[in-house]
Amino acid sequence: MLRVLSIRDYVIVDRLELELGPGFTTLTGETGAGKSILIDALALALGGRAESGVVRTGAERAEVVADFDLAATTPAREWLAANDLDEGDACLLRRTVDLSGRSRAFVNGRPATVAQLRELGGLLLDIHGQHEHQLLLRRDAQRDLVDAFGGHEAEARETAKRFGHWKRLAEQRAVREGAQATSAREREMLAHEIRDLEALAFDAATWIEEEAAHRRLAHGQELIDTVQACVEGIDESESAATSVLSHAAAQLTEAARLDPDLEEALRDLQAASVHATEAAHQLRRYLQKLEVDPARLAALDRRLRDVHDAARKYRVEPARIPEALEERKARLAELGGEESLEQLREQEAAALAQFREVAQALSKSRREAARKLGGEVTKTMQRLAMEGGRLAVALEPLEEPTSGGLESVELQVAAHAGQPLAPLSRAASGGELSRLSLAIQVLLSGRASVPTLVFDEVDSGIGGGVAEIVGQLLQSLSGHHQVLCVTHLAQVASHARSQFRVAKRPGPRGTVAAVQPLDPEERIDEVARMLGGLTLTETTRRHAAEMLQNARATGTPTAKGKGKTAARPS
Repeated sequence: MLRVLSIRDYVIVDRLELELGPGFTTLTGETGAGKSILIDALALALGGRAESGVVRTGAERAEVVADFDLAATTPAREWLAANDLDEGDACLLRRTVDLSGRSRAFVNGRPATVAQLRELGGLLLDIHGQHEHQLLLRRDAQRDLVDAFGGHEAEARETAKRFGHWKRLAEQRAVREGAQATSAREREMLAHEIRDLEALAFDAATWIEEEAAHRRLAHGQELIDTVQACVEGIDESESAATSVLSHAAAQLTEAARLDPDLEEALRDLQAASVHATEAAHQLRRYLQKLEVDPARLAALDRRLRDVHDAARKYRVEPARIPEALEERKARLAELGGEESLEQLREQEAAALAQFREVAQALSKSRREAARKLGGEVTKTMQRLAMEGGRLAVALEPLEEPTSGGLESVELQVAAHAGQPLAPLSRAASGGELSRLSLAIQVLLSGRASVPTLVFDEVDSGIGGGVAEIVGQLLQSLSGHHQVLCVTHLAQVASHARSQFRVAKRPGPRGTVAAVQPLDPEERIDEVARMLGGLTLTETTRRHAAEMLQNARATGTPTAKGKGKTAARPS
């Protein structure tokens, strides 16, 4: 369960630490006091969308920390262990948002992704918003809630996955068939080009050597003349460099005996003589290997011409000829042939069979879930001032299957006795739709495995005896879950095990929201305010006290575990 919610510099919250216990807790206060802001902050801690606008004016960043006790939360414990984030019974989710809108997430003090925060948060807490009744009018939302109620969301996801795979293969097959004639011509052209390029037997490393050999042979006589002249000048003529250097070294040797300062110059001169001699040897060896080979030169001329012709033909640099060959091979494999098309048809048929298998299993599960959902919601409707009303879930086979399965799903309602069933969008008024949405949410939440359920003004649009029933429903739900509810109805608040009042007050940096835990006497005043407005009278206080006493008499469920409920500045 959620033990502590700490908020700092979030919208109009300065610093706040809300300690929560088990059972049913309500947040009450004037409209605009900031009740729903606390729920928004909690959603942020669980991986909700981060925006720079949530940072309180004058602050550098907003921070929200949600501290959970995992003593009885096996799925979350397993998730933490699998992600190497397990810290025993403790689970601390922390989220920060700076002025640029950049956010950071942490789980048990270690950095985490927002996706991880959202995944873990889904195992710890569910938030039901006040506008969910509007989503109920959407056919896809109606289908999703039937799947959620039946507990076969995994089957629905697998059906959508199989449908997508089948459709992709069907599209590929249709494209292949439509372009069959064109593909045949393209395959023939590609096969010819591949044979042409493979016959060239081009290799990038060999190509570099072939170019070098061609340059050498093409300028063979010029190289011979140049190298021979160099050999003569260095070591064979009367004034050869080696002779001059040797003679100079001999003279400088005698001079160095007279003045040691000449020894460094002597060493350089001796080294120059050695290098000149070595250069002459290398040039002679080069001349021995170098020859003019007209036949080899002609062969290389043809080779270079063939490569450059192919490069121009396929509009690539010579070095990219192997790449051009691989591209054509890949394209030919992609086009395939008649054999490939037949294989594609077989794959499509197999994918369709697999889709129908999982979709038919989903249809069976949906029929059972639809029957149970209609019956349970119908029972709850009788308690929500819709006597004689009923809800049914209509499943109609589709002519063409969709990612949602083989049937359409539609909620149909008769709001009162004697009315025929009709689609929800036509048969229910705004108030009736709110009550139906709440009934469905309570039913779904009762089946939820998450330990904490949050309801954000889901009782909007109802009042009187219906509100009393809503309070009882939420109270009964708290026997199996920790329930936190933002409400403006005294009938709902009176059924809570504990109650907080949210109010605005002036602060050094503008208006801030404050949360106060209410003791029994303060709860009477708050419920009286919710009944009669700002001016409290003894009549409204007596009425409030009676409501609270009656709610206690109905038997607040004993929640699992013990906990203190308080709010204090952090």
